[in-house]
Amino acid sequence: MPAINNRVRDALTPETLGLIGAIHGAGSMAAAARALGLVPSALTYRIRQVEDALDVLLFDRSSRQAKLTEAGKELLREGNRLLAELDAVANRVKRVATGWEPQLTLAVDSVISRTTVMELCEAFFALNPPTRLRLREEALSGTLEALTSGQADLAIGVAIEPSVNSSVQHKTLGSIHFIYAVAPHHPLAQAPEPVTDAMLMPYRAVAVADSVQRGSGITVGLLGGQDIFTVPGMQEKLQAQLRGLGGGFLPEYLARPHVITGRLVEKRMQRAPRQVPMSYAWLRAPDGKEGRALQWWLKQLESAATRKALLEREQSL
Repeated sequence: MPAINNRVRDALTPETLGLIGAIHGAGSMAAAARALGLVPSALTYRIRQVEDALDVLLFDRSSRQAKLTEAGKELLREGNRLLAELDAVANRVKRVATGWEPQLTLAVDSVISRTTVMELCEAFFALNPPTRLRLREEALSGTLEALTSGQADLAIGVAIEPSVNSSVQHKTLGSIHFIYAVAPHHPLAQAPEPVTDAMLMPYRAVAVADSVQRGSGITVGLLGGQDIFTVPGMQEKLQAQLRGLGGGFLPEYLARPHVITGRLVEKRMQRAPRQVPMSYAWLRAPDGKEGRALQWWLKQLESAATRKALLEREQSL
């Protein structure tokens, strides 16, 4: 079987696929040979080699015209696709050689505005870079772990201070203000304010799971012994609270539109308001020079307007 595969691969070269396309376009072997500057017998021999290797007929020779068989049409269709992919790979390799990374992975905490992230992705793709972009949604300490474990190149929305590590670079993103909110039909919606921890205890809390893969992770704003409904991300937490499945703290930018429309009720708490500092982090390149894709993202994050939008931008519907 390997010998047969090698024979097919040797026969199906980009040049051979081009010859098949030329014959199809010219309508006959003789016309294609003239256009290509080849002796007709040489062209026929090359096509016979492909047919023998595949054990199929590519052209119907029952008439003076060379018409593709169904097998020939399929080969030409797939061959043209492969040729286009080869061209794309060649272009990608050339551009990667100029300093672009083959792939850039972003670990984005679920509190970060998805709308702003997608707008940044749109601007990045508008550059037509050779770099493939991959997004990972993380939460709490999992956002930083994705970076330090080598699963991400840039972490946006790190809620904990990175440990002393010379390879991890980080800068301040800003702070997210959280408010406590419940659905209008939730019992706490009518509770007197300020709401105390003792008043929260009888009711279920909705919490985002720490996406950390090693260790138990961290919890924020939860009371010991309180019933907890754990969800994978902030969007799911918002949906759970809108349905009255529990209460909890939400980023103000995410909750405010629903408070305004009456789908959520904001409650003033006895405990101090939650203001969580966030940062973004990346790994220092061994040679001290980041790839061009990472450089582009870091440049966007230098903008105060961009940082503010990542932490406060209302989600688009």
